[in-house]
Amino acid sequence: MTSMSADPTTLFSPVRVGAIECANRVFMAPLTRCRATPGTDAANALIAEYYAQRASAGLIVTEGTQILPSGKGYMGTPGIYSPEQEAGWRLVTDAVHAKGGKIVAQLWHVGAISHPDMQPGGALPVTASDGFNPGGTTYTQNGKVERVAARGLTTAEVKNMVAAFKHAAEVAKRAGFDGAEIHGANGYLIEQFTRDSSNQRTDEYGGSIENRIRFAVEIVDAVASVFGADRTGIRLSPVTLANNAKPDSHTQATYGALVETLAARKIAFVHFVEGNTGGARDLTGFDFVWAKKTLTAAGVTYVANNKYDRILAMHTMAHGAADAIAFGVPFLANPDLPERLRRDAPLNPPRPALFYSRGAEGYTDYPAL
Repeated sequence: MTSMSADPTTLFSPVRVGAIECANRVFMAPLTRCRATPGTDAANALIAEYYAQRASAGLIVTEGTQILPSGKGYMGTPGIYSPEQEAGWRLVTDAVHAKGGKIVAQLWHVGAISHPDMQPGGALPVTASDGFNPGGTTYTQNGKVERVAARGLTTAEVKNMVAAFKHAAEVAKRAGFDGAEIHGANGYLIEQFTRDSSNQRTDEYGGSIENRIRFAVEIVDAVASVFGADRTGIRLSPVTLANNAKPDSHTQATYGALVETLAARKIAFVHFVEGNTGGARDLTGFDFVWAKKTLTAAGVTYVANNKYDRILAMHTMAHGAADAIAFGVPFLANPDLPERLRRDAPLNPPRPALFYSRGAEGYTDYPAL
């Protein structure tokens, strides 16, 4: 990561994201780490230490936090629906705020990206349409297993799911979060509704583009009713193939309609995975430049993510192509990432074998400058 001649100050200047005042535009992307307390799926003191170490980020987006027991797709991920989980997240928000940081909770339901081993009572995972099977494998308490065909939610259950997102937002607000990001990306439940490749419903949540984005929009409205639109964001990945997701047949029209609807609601931010999550930055299929202009015109912050390094981030900011950059993997090993980027200092190498382990090693033991 060599330096470049462009003035880097825009990357390190403050930015107002809705009602949230951020000290810089180096945001921390959501990063699953699987260190929640077994049995309760609650955040804990170790997780609080981890996030507090990274409080110099302009804004921290937490790892995905399941809004219900049925929303869990991976061992060790935290929830945000119970009193124990509320107390655990209070440890985190207090620790981050004590360091002067800002943090929002990412509200998450994996939908079909789960397995009966992780579902209450061994039930089938739920999704938009009966029989949808994303394929692939996952690890449960019983070892490596193949995913199965999921069960489509009834119309009444969809409305209950929207209410569950609202309840999770209420828990997050009581726990002291500065806002919430709705996880509408990476092939999880909301995206299973959004794309016609996984949604074959015939009720008000299926068929037309307006119907398929209805689930996402109703969740945005529900969360905004708790935090206010100016503290509500959403993460989208229009062209990702993560979790074996298949493309929508009219990506620009579908996600374009969603972006226009979000802009009209003047939410705080939209956080885009540009390209294939964790993979190539191939932007074919969706006009991210148009999305930026549309959101900017409405006063909505555009947060860019995926494979950004210092040079690309500075270049993107210098050309006004984003309002903030969310870094993922670099934050794992570099708790002081904004300062390292500012100084063009060397980065600690991450240790992938420890990304999803249980203890402090490879989690809170990376040195700062």
